[in-house]
Amino acid sequence: MSLSPESLTDAAREYGTPLYVYDAAELDAALARVRAAFGDARVYYAMKANPNLTLLRRLHAAGVGFECVSAGEIARAEHVGAAGESLLVNGPAKSGAEYAAGARLGATFIVDRDEEVALLPPASRALVRVNPALAVSTHDHLATGAAGSKFGVTLEQAPGVLDALRAAGHDALGLHVHIGSAIRDAGDFTAAFGRLTDLRDRTGPLAVLDAGGGWGLDADLHGIAREARAAAEAFGAELWVEPGRYLVARAGQLLTRVVGTKRTGRHFVLVDAGMTELLRPMLYGAVHSVTALWDAPEHGLWDIAGPACESGDVLARGVTLPTPPRGALLAFGEAGAYGAAMSSAYLTRSRPAEALYEDGHWTLVRRRETPQDVWVAEEV
Repeated sequence: MSLSPESLTDAAREYGTPLYVYDAAELDAALARVRAAFGDARVYYAMKANPNLTLLRRLHAAGVGFECVSAGEIARAEHVGAAGESLLVNGPAKSGAEYAAGARLGATFIVDRDEEVALLPPASRALVRVNPALAVSTHDHLATGAAGSKFGVTLEQAPGVLDALRAAGHDALGLHVHIGSAIRDAGDFTAAFGRLTDLRDRTGPLAVLDAGGGWGLDADLHGIAREARAAAEAFGAELWVEPGRYLVARAGQLLTRVVGTKRTGRHFVLVDAGMTELLRPMLYGAVHSVTALWDAPEHGLWDIAGPACESGDVLARGVTLPTPPRGALLAFGEAGAYGAAMSSAYLTRSRPAEALYEDGHWTLVRRRETPQDVWVAEEV
């Protein structure tokens, strides 16, 4: 994300902090990189990364479909005009409401277990999610293609699930594989696609191979795309992909102000954002880039801690910063994915505003919550 310190400071002055900010140019550039690598593959955005309606409308207008994993996400997709072949319904434990909404909109269902065949609405389009049982290069909580993961059917089960779908009158389009998120080693994708290709003799030709997403932000997309295309060609299938974090992470930053400093066993910068605004460091041990929007002659190592009464509410450790004055601004990078999406009202904290930068101007795309917004559903 290339927004200048001046533009970020303007946004914080206009909308307050904590604040999520998005760069429309970087969002467009990320989509362009995906399309340049994967060619005519159909692109579905994994909405869980960031479901802001303005971003969804922008992606929908660009011809991107949506992968949804909840009734709320399906409702968002419908709200921005997505339906039919532009909509996937995924998840390991779909509810009756999710099946009904997906069927009403003509979505394709991603079948995650064999007993789901009997739960699908009549004459559904479906893909079978396969777990290739790989040890992949990411945090355990993000490794959806590991043998111990709750996702997908085994390689041995997949052909039988395809046959069961056909026997039940469904349109069994093909296979789906998503091995995790923030994957560092492109060889993990090569291994996953190879294990799927091993099924070719047992499945015959397929209409679709959905290669999922999960590519690291610095991944060799063209190399991954070559492997994915080769796997799809082995089945005679059309290639689909589902980027989420890759499309939006670098388009977003979280702006936060310095509240003060303290020195105990370590040196802390206290800021007005914390685990309620950026959960990934606590949840996954994720490391986000940190930029100080001030300068000072002296620098030191600081831990950046939030306001929650939780020892784990530390956004970064051992960061080199200029001596922090009260009121100075920090920008956490790669926050466009799973920043706002995972934010919470824990401690009755009001979720931040969100703003989009395009053509030299800021636009508010989500207002800051009030405490009354947080508790309104309790007034029953």
